This record gives sequence, structure tokens and C-alpha cells, in this order.
Amino acid sequence: MNKKQLFEQIKSKKSFLCVGLDPVLENIPKHLLKYENPVLEFNKQIIDATKDLCVAYKPNTAFYESMGLKGWETLIKTWQHIPKGIFTIADAKRGDIGNTSAMYADAFFNEDKSGMSFDSITVAPYMGKDSVGPFLEYKDKWVILLALTSNTGHSDFQLHKTPEGKLYEEVIRISSQWANSEQLMYVVGATRGSEFENIRRLAPDNFLLVPGIGAQGGSLADVCEYGLNKECGLLVNSARAIIYASKGEDFAEKAREEALNVQKEMEQILLSAKLI
Repeated sequence: MNKKQLFEQIKSKKSFLCVGLDPVLENIPKHLLKYENPVLEFNKQIIDATKDLCVAYKPNTAFYESMGLKGWETLIKTWQHIPKGIFTIADAKRGDIGNTSAMYADAFFNEDKSGMSFDSITVAPYMGKDSVGPFLEYKDKWVILLALTSNTGHSDFQLHKTPEGKLYEEVIRISSQWANSEQLMYVVGATRGSEFENIRRLAPDNFLLVPGIGAQGGSLADVCEYGLNKECGLLVNSARAIIYASKGEDFAEKAREEALNVQKEMEQILLSAKLI
């Protein structure tokens, strides 16, 4: 999916919602334990309930890797269940020396080898250009580079001052030479608020993947005030607030209600910005 197609989806659905699929077996509704694969059934029902309200799904791969072989099978089958035309993000935060990154790229992009072909993958930039390059060699795929995250420890490195500015600013400035806004996105946490204005100065045309609204307390209004661009330019992720809206047999229905509330708020923001 290219940037134009992604924006068309946003306009069509009046939404820039990304649903995080981060299931924990102990937290899913107990009635699903009767299924052979409870986590897969949980994901399927969440997807079926929300697929018309969101433009992206983001499984965090750690939640699947922790389950061993069955987890990988669940991740593959979850990816297969997501309807075509919805943007898919492998939240894997990979990044290693070139030949290792090439294997990671195959794992998440090459369906013939791994059974999965996500549209994008999150990548850590710390090891530099040669660790990111193998992902960018897939010209029809996206790299979503970690820039300014929402966790409490972000300031340990990301806000460290360099002669040219903050370290996260250097990440954006240097990486923008590796690929353009048709292939490169950035992760920016919703809890970073007014920093979005600075990020838009550095990356005016790139899409930003924004975790941290809902359970983490980020403000959608603040994100949009500073982060919207002429093509929306935002994929705002919500996971726990949607997928765990209920732990009863009505969990999918309640997930839809929560997703609908976010979608309606996003629709008003898009209308106010004259993007729809």
C-alpha cells in the first residue's frame, strides 16, 4: 500500500485509527479457552468487529514470540485474517547488522519464505544505515523507524543533546537521506504532545505511527493539533483500550464501541482540517 492509497483509506473510513493486536492469554475472555487456539479466536473476533473503523492493525510480535511455535503460527494466521486493503504493521522493533536485518526483512515481508507479508515493520535505528537498508530494499514495503517513543525511559537517549540538537532529531534528519516519505515513517509517542510541532518541521511529509493514546494517557487532540499534515500523516494506535474494553462474552461488541468512539472523534478532526 503506497501513501496515496493509505490516504484514500483514511478518507474513505473517516479514520486514522490503528488497532494494536497485543493479546495476553491470561487477559482474554475465559469463554474463549474452549477453542483450540484462544488467542487466534480473540484476534479474529476483534478484527471482524473493527475492520470497518480502522485503517491499520499492528500486532506486537513479542506477544506471539513468547508463545513459541504456536505463537508464530498465530501471528501468521492473524495476518492472513486481516482483510486486504487494511495496512498491516509488524511491530517487531528489529535492527541488526546487514545480513541479520536481511533475514528479519524476509521473515516479515517475504510470504514465500515465512507465510507473512506485512506492509511495514518497526525498526530500531541505533545501528545505523546498514541495519535499516535491507528492509528498505523491499520497495513496496515501509520502514517505521523509532524516533521519539512514549515510554518513561525515552529521555535516557532520545533527548540527549548533540551539537546538532536532540538525538531523536538527528535520527529523523539523517534517516531522511536513506528513503523518502513514500517508504519511511516514524514512531512518535502520543505522550510527547507539543514535540510534534518540532517533528513536523523535520519530517513534514512522513506518516507518523503514534502509540500512547487511551491506556497510556496521550491526547488525540494534542497529537492532531501539531501532527496533522495535508495527507493526514498520522496512524494513531490504540490497543488495550479497545481489545480489553470488556473481558466478557461481549468483548468484541465492546471493542467495536470503543473503536467507534475513537473513529467518530477522528472524523470530526478530519472534517475540521478539511481533509474529508
